[in-house]
Parts: sequence; C-alpha cells; structure tokens
Amino acid sequence: MRRGKALVGYGQQLREKQKVKRIYFILEGQFRNYFERAARMKGITGENLLFLLERRLDNAVYRAGFSTSRRQARQLVNHGHILVNDRKVDIPSYQIKPGDAISVREASRKNPHIEGAWQTASGRGRPSWISADGGDMSARISGTPVRDDIDRMINEQLIVELYSK
Repeated sequence: MRRGKALVGYGQQLREKQKVKRIYFILEGQFRNYFERAARMKGITGENLLFLLERRLDNAVYRAGFSTSRRQARQLVNHGHILVNDRKVDIPSYQIKPGDAISVREASRKNPHIEGAWQTASGRGRPSWISADGGDMSARISGTPVRDDIDRMINEQLIVELYSK
C-alpha cells in the first residue's frame, strides 16, 4: 500500500491538533467538546475554537501575568489563589467574559512566584483584551480575544479539516 497525499495531510492535521492540546493542556474529550461548541457558534469555526481556548481561566491568568507558564497558572487556579469578580474560582476551564476582573487572593500576593511573574509580565507584554492594574495585582478582561493576540503559529484550519472528516 502506497502512502498518498491524504495520509500526509492527515498527519499534519493530527500534529496540529496535538500541538494545540499540549499548548493549552487539555485532554481529547475536552478538546472535542470545545470544537463542537466552536462549530455551533457564528463565525469561523477554527477561530472560535482558539477564542474559546484563550478565554479559559488558566490561560487568562497566564496572559495577565500572574504566572510564568500555563502549567503554573493552572496550578494557581487549582489551589485557589485566583479570584474572579472577588470570588474564588478553582476551575481552570472556567470561561471568562468581557468585564470580568481577575485578581490574586490577598493572602497569596506575597508568594514569590506570583510576585516575580507579575514583575516580568510587563516586559513580556499582555494581549489587547486584558488590561492590567499594577497597584493591586488585578487585571480586567476588556474585550474578547482577536486572532492577532494569539502568539503561536497555529493553523486552526487543519484542525477543522481533521474533525470534518
């Protein structure tokens, strides 16, 4: 049996999906749920998928600058260090909305990991949909993510093609 272009295309599609799953640290079932939700939304399915993934609380904590990696952000959320609208949220997949305020619990603000990440975040830069308030370690979700804010070289069209088979 000869390998054709379809197999090469499938391999590229699969690698792209796996790459996105590793970036956001989600499992296959959860990823499929995000894809199905993105397909039901108005607009471009691939971009909707990325926007849903970007609006996860653990990703927003990383993008706001409370952590140096998405893994660390996930752990901060799981351990209850993060507040959304002054309420403790310990679910990393929580979907944030425009207008939400994300902050670090008062007792956790002296954590050296959080302090160090917050200080270095200004040099790393924040996306346009997150505005930081440096005084009290908080950030506000000022809008929704746009495709240009997603800094990874992700070809979401390959993922849509993979799930469309």
